[in-house]
Amino acid sequence: MAAPAPGAGAASGGAGCSGGGAGAGAGSGSGAAGAGGRLPSRVLELVFSYLELSELRSCALVCKHWYRCLHGDENSEVWRSLCARSLAEEALRTDILCNLPSYKAKIRAFQHAFSTNDCSRNVYIKKNGFTLHRNPIAQSTDGARTKIGFSEGRHAWEVWWEGPLGTVAVIGIATKRAPMQCQGYVALLGSDDQSWGWNLVDNNLLHNGEVNGSFPQCNNAPKYQIGERIRVILDMEDKTLAFERGYEFLGVAFRGLPKVCLYPAVSAVYGNTEVTLVYLGKPLDG
Repeated sequence: MAAPAPGAGAASGGAGCSGGGAGAGAGSGSGAAGAGGRLPSRVLELVFSYLELSELRSCALVCKHWYRCLHGDENSEVWRSLCARSLAEEALRTDILCNLPSYKAKIRAFQHAFSTNDCSRNVYIKKNGFTLHRNPIAQSTDGARTKIGFSEGRHAWEVWWEGPLGTVAVIGIATKRAPMQCQGYVALLGSDDQSWGWNLVDNNLLHNGEVNGSFPQCNNAPKYQIGERIRVILDMEDKTLAFERGYEFLGVAFRGLPKVCLYPAVSAVYGNTEVTLVYLGKPLDG
C-alpha cells in the first residue's frame, strides 16, 4: 500500500515538467548570509510569511539557516499564510484536502492541480482550484491535464468523480501531445500512444487505441462508486502506473512507460459532471 510522505519536498512552482518534484534544494550558501543569517528563526518566519512562493524558493537557497527555517516545520506561519493567500476558502474548509498533512503539502497540491490552460474548451476549473466541471456539450469527450508533469521520481495523487460517470470516465496519464478533446463519446485517455487510462465504467485499461485487459485482475471487481477516491501511483524509475482504492493496492496497471514527461489527466463525457484531482506527493510503501 502506498501513502503520501508528509515531507515530500518543497512545493513546486510554475507549470511544465518537474524532475523529482522535490522543489528547492538545500541552501547553497556555505554559512550564514551576513546579518540576515543570524536573525532568530521566529523573526525570519515573520518576514517569510509575507512572501510569495517564488520568493520563498529563492530564500531557501540563501543559506542553510534560512532553508531550515522554511522547511523545518511544514505547518509554520510561513506556509499557513501562503495557504490563506493562495488557496480558495472552499478548498481549505471542505474535505478536498483532508488527506494532506500540512499547509505546505496543500500549497504543493495546488501547484500540481488541473491547468486552466491545458484542458478542453468544454470544461472549466472551479474556484476551489482542484475540481473540473464538464459543460453539457453533446457528442464531445473532454479532458484536462495538470499544471506539472513528471519525468522522474515517484508520485501519488487522488482522483474522484462527484457526478455521474456516463458511458466513459477515464483516469490516468498523458504526454503534452495527447489531445484533450474529441468528437463523440469515447475513451479519450488511451486513444493513442500518448496516453494511458483506466475506464472506471467498464474497468478496461486503454492505450494506443486498444483495450489492454480488465483491471483490477480479479473476479467480479467492484464497480466505481461516485465520490470514491482512487489513488494513482506513478513510478518513473520503474516506469509503472498503479492504482489503489480505499488504501487497497489494486496492482500495477501499466508497465514500460516511456522516459518522457507524463501528466496526471482525466477525460469525461457526462454533462455537468465534476472530477477532483489532488496531488499527494511522494508515496511510501507500507
